[in-house]
Amino acid sequence: MRTITLTLGLSALIAGCAAAPVSSTTDPANADPATADRVDALMRDYAGDGPGAALLVLRDGQAVVRRGYGRAVLEDGAAATPQTNYRLASISKQFTAAAVLLLAQDGKLGLDDPIKRWLPSLPKAADAITLRQILSHTSGLIDYEDVMPPEFDDRDRQMHDRDVLRVLEGQNRTYFIPGQDYRYSNSGYALLALTVEKASGKSFAAFLRERIFLPLGMRHTVAYERGLSEVAHRAYGYSFEQRRWTRTDQSPTSAVLGDGGIYSSIDDLARWDAALYDDRLLSDASRRLAFSPHTSTDLADVAYGYGWRITGETLWHSGESIGFRNVIVRYPQRRLTVVLLSNRNDPEPYRLALRIAELYLPDAAGAGR
Repeated sequence: MRTITLTLGLSALIAGCAAAPVSSTTDPANADPATADRVDALMRDYAGDGPGAALLVLRDGQAVVRRGYGRAVLEDGAAATPQTNYRLASISKQFTAAAVLLLAQDGKLGLDDPIKRWLPSLPKAADAITLRQILSHTSGLIDYEDVMPPEFDDRDRQMHDRDVLRVLEGQNRTYFIPGQDYRYSNSGYALLALTVEKASGKSFAAFLRERIFLPLGMRHTVAYERGLSEVAHRAYGYSFEQRRWTRTDQSPTSAVLGDGGIYSSIDDLARWDAALYDDRLLSDASRRLAFSPHTSTDLADVAYGYGWRITGETLWHSGESIGFRNVIVRYPQRRLTVVLLSNRNDPEPYRLALRIAELYLPDAAGAGR
């Protein structure tokens, strides 16, 4: 498959550093002004002095929309820009899946390995669960958020991936026979992060940095660990409560890395998107595995790959966490991608991303639904 060259443009990158509070318009010179105005109209909920968003539209490897709207930080008025880093929440799962696939390419693990080869303290009920099943959410693992110990009820006390393992060690049951059904599992992706650590001999955050982020030039993307790392140009999350915006940036589960702990920007995700068209990171075989429909889901028109939802011709994933709502939608055959990252609890951005995509692919209306 041919290499797609990412072209953001030096002038656009520089311009993004001085965003206006309502809309940071840093689109390349070849962007269509009329279409850009229609994009602004669709994004009106994010503009102004409230929590905002960053929007990226890539077509044929070039950014045709690259904008920030609203505020990244309400307390000091910092504007959202293309460099603003948002908590990706479940969009993080595609990076966790990629880490597992990289280790499979290295011969360090096998996708049909039992999870207990790597995490032997799991109970007998997990004997039959494989990494492949966990990647596609067909493991039947108990959701750790449903069985969290009471000490994590306090927002200041956070769970980590190893806490997820400890919780599941006491759950000698599964929702169904592994491989026989689908249930979306944050638990599974936390266990995958721990598996990456065991197989690589590195911390999960270090493995992502060394094998994915730095090689792709995603220099400000980080699996955030409080006290160990920092988030540059950080957006803080907010929720609209009692008729005002309240900072709701962290929850008791926000420190779990494998299922949702990565921070990134639209600029860095443009580099990630470019790498998904060729073998600079994942082999052709690994990408086919990630992007293939391994199971149906609880939505009739949606299948699941490894860290990706599959609907018609689109590959996509949303990410929702306290104070953040995000989505990435890719039309790989048409070389179009829409990324929308926001630091607010509402609105949900998936349908909006599809409407924005339709502006650039008029004949694709409804293709992602």
